[in-house]
Amino acid sequence: MRISLILIVLANMIAQAQNSAIGISEKLTYTASYNMSGILNDIAEVTMETSPVKTSKATLMRLKCTAVTFSKWDNFFKIRDLYESYVNPQTLTPYLYNRDINEGSYYKAMKYTYSHKTNTVKTVQTKKNNNIENKTVSIGKDTKDIVSTLYTIRLFDYDTMNSGEHKTLTLIFDRKEIKAQITYLGKEQISTAIGKKECYKLAIGSSTEILEGNNNNLLWLTADKNKIIVYGKFKIPVGNGELKIKSASGLKH
Repeated sequence: MRISLILIVLANMIAQAQNSAIGISEKLTYTASYNMSGILNDIAEVTMETSPVKTSKATLMRLKCTAVTFSKWDNFFKIRDLYESYVNPQTLTPYLYNRDINEGSYYKAMKYTYSHKTNTVKTVQTKKNNNIENKTVSIGKDTKDIVSTLYTIRLFDYDTMNSGEHKTLTLIFDRKEIKAQITYLGKEQISTAIGKKECYKLAIGSSTEILEGNNNNLLWLTADKNKIIVYGKFKIPVGNGELKIKSASGLKH
């Protein structure tokens, strides 16, 4: 299983809004499960954290996502993934993005440096044997990376959306822009490890082959001021899985 595919699924959304939901010292921990031969197995822990980072010009917010397989799965398929984006704390506009993927025998690192004045991104890709490739790509003014997009979905005002309403969105992954669609399905109460939560239910679709069907990929965000992701169900070309929240701390509200 590629944890990166799950993160792409989760991140296929974006909106222009002010940050009223995400604190600077937040930590969310999840269990990632994958269906193997008809049995759903808990295979990895996914952590999402925020923290302030001071530069010579401003204070940014670091958005950090990690995925680590539980020890019993390391001999089968060891995962040690890092995704991070450094953003404006109010708008979540990204300035720098890093992706460091270690999955089994596969290794790949990607770095983005944004130039919002020219709508371009300088990218540096590193693979095994220190194979480095530099490339500058053009992007739309609203295009974001996976991590900043993943957090930005929490800035939508879902209470003003009608059930069935959808938006077409854009993110950059592997130096290519990907079109995606988010459809609001209304509210639903679900049980989680942090209690029963009334949630905004979303369906996610993509213009790529990352996702299987438009109604097989669902996401639940708490219907409160924090709008944290508490549950996700996904179907991708290599199988299907779930993401379930374990704990949440440092929330803004």
